[in-house]
Amino acid sequence: MSHYIVRSTSPDDSGNVLTITPQSAGWNYVGFQVFQLESGQTLRQETENNEVCLVILSGKANVFTNDNQYMNIGQRMSVFEQIPPFSVYVPSGNHLHIEAQTVLEIAICSAPAEGRLASRLIAPEQVGVERRGYGSMERMIHNILPEQEEAERLLVVEVFTPAGHWSSYPPHKHDQNNLPDESLLEETYYHKMSPEHGFAVQRVYTDDLSINETLIVHNGDAVLVPCGYHPVSAPPGYNLYYLNVMAGPVRTWKFHNDPNHEWLLTQGKGGGER
Repeated sequence: MSHYIVRSTSPDDSGNVLTITPQSAGWNYVGFQVFQLESGQTLRQETENNEVCLVILSGKANVFTNDNQYMNIGQRMSVFEQIPPFSVYVPSGNHLHIEAQTVLEIAICSAPAEGRLASRLIAPEQVGVERRGYGSMERMIHNILPEQEEAERLLVVEVFTPAGHWSSYPPHKHDQNNLPDESLLEETYYHKMSPEHGFAVQRVYTDDLSINETLIVHNGDAVLVPCGYHPVSAPPGYNLYYLNVMAGPVRTWKFHNDPNHEWLLTQGKGGGER
């Protein structure tokens, strides 16, 4: 198996099914965890030196921090309901205490931060929803924590790719600290399929093909994108969801399209983003 894929496991005693740290990924910024909790189960985490965006993927929960509490949040029972999620932003030097009110799946996205902001709820009506691309490149975007909203390093977005469509296409990258043209952002993709037994295809490749990976990903897999282009394809018959987490030295998303495929942007309404 490629070292760019991190598989989910059965829940441990805390409900954890997947953990990516900067140390395990071999980079500097992005951390990512997924927990699956039973109704009534609780989870507590210190944020330590990281800011956190808790995304309620499915189910309902009470969430407590040092400075706030958010009761009975969450409305979708599956990501494939395609309605925006409830999320909670928590600064560094704080904590998360989560009480599952139903069967619950949550993602904890993290990046180094100084704790300059307060905890806050990101309600569904605050999430920007847009359709992007055209034809078989069309997909739906939920901008959970875009650069227009306050955070120190984190950028968080979820994408719904219909069966037979492509996302993050035409291929783009953001691996050079070369502003204003391109920013350096590490990225994770957390994939879900409907039906669950399906698969998707993701490439990770560089201009010189020193990295040239074609990855077969399944429900619950995460893909590491330390650099290079990273398009995704959903096969016919299988709808695809993924949650993206990005972070880097500067909190801005400036990407560079693969020049071999950029011509596709002139054929319709664009689509290189996400």
